[in-house]
Amino acid sequence: MNLRRDVEMVNASEADWLHLDIMDGVFVPNISFGFPVLEALKQVTTKPMDVHLMIVEPQKFIPEIAAAGAWLMNVHYEACLHLHRTVTAIKDAGMKAGVTLNPHTPVAVLEDILGEVDLVLLMSVNPGFGAQKFIEHSVEKTARLKRMIRNRGLRTLIEVDGGVNRDTARQLLAAGADVLVAGNYIFKSADPAATIRELKSL
Repeated sequence: MNLRRDVEMVNASEADWLHLDIMDGVFVPNISFGFPVLEALKQVTTKPMDVHLMIVEPQKFIPEIAAAGAWLMNVHYEACLHLHRTVTAIKDAGMKAGVTLNPHTPVAVLEDILGEVDLVLLMSVNPGFGAQKFIEHSVEKTARLKRMIRNRGLRTLIEVDGGVNRDTARQLLAAGADVLVAGNYIFKSADPAATIRELKSL
């Protein structure tokens, strides 16, 4: 009921990006919002929009996501039959390209696409719902991906989403994460802007 207020809080905070989860009720067992909300947010946010598509056939909506002002479009490895084609189309539309892995998907599947993507998003909970318990092996998974990136001399960013709080954030950053997505930990706190500042200081 207060989306504009919350986005303006993020605008005024030390957060770098605005991460937005779009869910279709098919790829994940939940439904969130669609293009009209993105279009509205484009008028309000001053932060780059990192749009995470938890949907089947995300490649069908690249033009709409670009038109809505997304800076980065994240698609799931598990949802893309022709991943290289999708990544190329995202870049051709003027956006940064991110590929997301579910908790059970090993980072090794990215070997042939890692050099083409700007960011890899590792889910540290099963996608679809907030406030889930952090999956502990995500820390080692982050470290494993960081080694892959360094060994190839790439500049690909690692983003981690799910169960991020002060303690898990420290572990993930030590393992090599570059970007952390925090939802409930921020928005359920008494002072969201201060909580963002706390995470940024780690």
